[in-house]
Amino acid sequence: MKRSVKAFREAKGGRIVMVTAYDYPTARLAEAAGVDAILVGDSLGNVVLGYEDTRPVTLDAIVHHAAAARRGARATFLVADLPYLADATLDRALSASERLLKEAGADAVKLEGPKVAVMRGLVEAGVPVMGHLGLTPQTASQLGGYKVQGRDRESAKRLLDDALRLEDAGVFALVLEMVPAPLARVITERVRVPTIGIGAGAETDGQVLVFHDLIGVPGDFRPRFAKRYLEAGELIRAALSAYAEDVRAGRFPAPEHAFEMDEGLLEGL
Repeated sequence: MKRSVKAFREAKGGRIVMVTAYDYPTARLAEAAGVDAILVGDSLGNVVLGYEDTRPVTLDAIVHHAAAARRGARATFLVADLPYLADATLDRALSASERLLKEAGADAVKLEGPKVAVMRGLVEAGVPVMGHLGLTPQTASQLGGYKVQGRDRESAKRLLDDALRLEDAGVFALVLEMVPAPLARVITERVRVPTIGIGAGAETDGQVLVFHDLIGVPGDFRPRFAKRYLEAGELIRAALSAYAEDVRAGRFPAPEHAFEMDEGLLEGL
């Protein structure tokens, strides 16, 4: 049975498993593996669309990929990111959320940063909202790049305060990205909603990883916080190389890969 927003809240203290998926086959595999939630993140800009960061990702792109993921995972809770500037105002966030929930079939939306007023407005309108604090890729340049956040006392207090404010605004869960493990533990202890970590240690209420980091595709980027469970990039490269060699050597297609007919029917053509 698909996990509900209520079930997410009740999973506080548990071990929620979330993974990104941006298309039908990946989402189908994630659902078959039994993950609790799928995130259609704007990280698709980096790992699928080839952008240097997430800011060029459009709302149309998120809707397109979320709809594909939904078709692959009809029974799994699906969260979709609001892309850069889609949450700049409450009106824009409401319009974007409507598309993600209605057109794409998402169960909830995720917003980056302490956008308390916008998140509160979405929740009051009936939109399930997941928060996201720590490293927020859409505004990484303002944070000094892709760096761990909250390492000094002042910034740690700010992150804790932001987490409590987002909880008060009504988020049902909170992603903590690249936050020191001790701070993530304190935030997890202080908020009543579940926290989902990515580069935030083991004492959050759940974990999320980017699918491509998890399986090693394309294979040349290895974030410290991600565990590589498969070197699929190398396996795929080797398979493509073998295919190319077989074609060039005349080994593919072999007779078993072709379709036959009565060649007499071709006489006189």
